[in-house]
Amino acid sequence: MSLRTPPLSAVHAEAGATLTEFGGWEMPVEFDSIRAEHGAVRTAVGKFDVSHMSQVTVTGPDATELMDRLTTNDVGTLEPGDVQYAAVTDESGHMLDDTVIYRRPEADGYLFVPNAGHDVEMVDRWTAFADRWGLAATVENRTDDYGMVAVQGPGAVDLLAEHCETPGDVGRFSVARRTVAGADCLLARGGYTGEDGVELLVDADDVGAVWDAFDCQPCGLGARDTLRLEAGFLLSGQDFDPETNPRTPFEAGIDFVVDLDTEFVGRKALAAADDPAERLVGLRLRDRGIARHGHEIVADGEVVGEVTSGTMSPTLGDAVALGYVPAEHADPGTELTVVVRDSDKRAVVESLPFYDG
Repeated sequence: MSLRTPPLSAVHAEAGATLTEFGGWEMPVEFDSIRAEHGAVRTAVGKFDVSHMSQVTVTGPDATELMDRLTTNDVGTLEPGDVQYAAVTDESGHMLDDTVIYRRPEADGYLFVPNAGHDVEMVDRWTAFADRWGLAATVENRTDDYGMVAVQGPGAVDLLAEHCETPGDVGRFSVARRTVAGADCLLARGGYTGEDGVELLVDADDVGAVWDAFDCQPCGLGARDTLRLEAGFLLSGQDFDPETNPRTPFEAGIDFVVDLDTEFVGRKALAAADDPAERLVGLRLRDRGIARHGHEIVADGEVVGEVTSGTMSPTLGDAVALGYVPAEHADPGTELTVVVRDSDKRAVVESLPFYDG
């Protein structure tokens, strides 16, 4: 099966970006170097093509009820222009995905953003449950209709202000309509880097003009991964996966996205599992080496877990990682060992995020 390509694929090829497969898409992993791109976002501003993220709209009289019953947070509290982070769970309470939900500011209903390659799965799930529950809601896969550009870093809003009106008036976890480089955009304040910034959703035909308007460092998925890991953000399919690593939001450390006062799929299971036996922790290595996905985590000579994500932090200068361990080993300051290439490396549990800009 051929890979999907974003509407900016020709732009990336012309820029000489190194490409990689991710979630069924061919995307740029780096333009210059991961370290340079990471540093630009931490100190100034960088731009990312995130058009591989899925885009699904839900409209109709029962749109709110459908969203509320299929995500873990309280969608009913959202006003037009609000943005919410939530999980999508199965009956057992395990996460199928995590998602960002936009209550559309100037139109009925919602737009939610599952992870790359999850659009068809989520549209099928939403449609099947709407039919099962007899809800009047229209679910549409709009992934191929849009491009998405993230502008991230301490200088992001100032740079954006050169191309649109009052971007700073859009608060964190809010979305508003703005015109950027002559294109109509949904501008959401937030991102996946641990820095201030925005994500711009724009018609696919117009995304090239929006991308070109920002004179800053282009960044690929490599820097996006090191930045999100420093910020302690989950990566779907790696830090949790319904098939290979099924985890609840409580195990994954995102308890705040679960509202047990709402009647969502998986609620009953989660209500009985809010004190999990294992938890996701941050690990900082004290010895030379880099922990990677699948490396064993050891306590007192016994394997107690494994690394789900790991990298050398360009900001901190230390190797950092995420992984699940029994709750008795999850307190900050706990000393553990990570096995890297058959060599034991000392590590210590650290509160997340590793970096808080």
